Amino acid sequence: MSTDAEITFAEHDENHRAGFASFVGRPNAGKSTLTNALVGSKVAITSSKPQTTRHTIRGIVHREDAQLVLVDTPGLHRPRTLLGQRLNDLVIDTLSEVDVVGFCLPADQKIGPGDRFIAGQLTKVPHKPVVALVTKTDTVPRDALAEQLMAVDQLGREHLAGEGRQADGFSAIIPVSAVAGDQVDVVADELAAMMPLSPPLYPQGDLTDEPEAVMVAELVREAALEDVRDELPHSIAVVVEEMVPREGRPEDRPLLDVRVSIHVERDSQKAIIIGRRGARLKQIGTQAREGIKKLLGTPVYLDLHVKVSKDWQRDAKKLGRLGF
Repeated sequence: MSTDAEITFAEHDENHRAGFASFVGRPNAGKSTLTNALVGSKVAITSSKPQTTRHTIRGIVHREDAQLVLVDTPGLHRPRTLLGQRLNDLVIDTLSEVDVVGFCLPADQKIGPGDRFIAGQLTKVPHKPVVALVTKTDTVPRDALAEQLMAVDQLGREHLAGEGRQADGFSAIIPVSAVAGDQVDVVADELAAMMPLSPPLYPQGDLTDEPEAVMVAELVREAALEDVRDELPHSIAVVVEEMVPREGRPEDRPLLDVRVSIHVERDSQKAIIIGRRGARLKQIGTQAREGIKKLLGTPVYLDLHVKVSKDWQRDAKKLGRLGF
């Protein structure tokens, strides 16, 4: 008697490939934007503020010959808090389970200590192919891009050669602009070729396996990150307390009640999020509500509350309650 897995294999080309790829890089290196561009839909939040990604969002790319499951991770960085160390540990754990690693290095920023730190961290996951993805190529002229490509090549030779990978370091170096859509298909082709032979791992049409509540929380946090001071993004955590259909609504006019708590570390930060006469919080709600409505396919009533959880980034119990 055949198993479901065997039936699935039989229904697909024996040359079909499927597997997991993870993007790493300094905070704000373009990982989430590239994930969204490859998937063709918004599955990871993006922001000009560093350290916006805190959950491993899986975006799923469907092709006739392959299926790529993209695992977006927090930016690897030298940790200064317990939260930072937990995020780094999460990245290394994730990398040990994927089939290929994409190392994102922005074209508009010179190779620095942060990039070398990450390259050193990648030695903890030997025998994984690492593809260098030189992102944001639309922001630099050609000569500057050429210099960056050579610098990236040198980084790979210095840190990754001899770690069970290509003798010369990176398995491939690909310049890409997710915003302009330049070379995104080349990235998909290269990653797909490195996947093992396998039937699709997720049903056709699935774009992510993240729970809806996590996606809703991320959309609220993205809205809260807009136009705030540099120190605030690290202090914001969002928890979805409740998502329930409004009782008594007609079937053709459903409404979802969504209750969300935004946690910050100090009263001064709470004042920033709320804004003068509640204007900032209202703006956050308006922006987030549109994204949630699009995500869930139904109108929502979004109820936002701002709470002070003093020094939550350094408190193990508070981190656990907030999902870290």
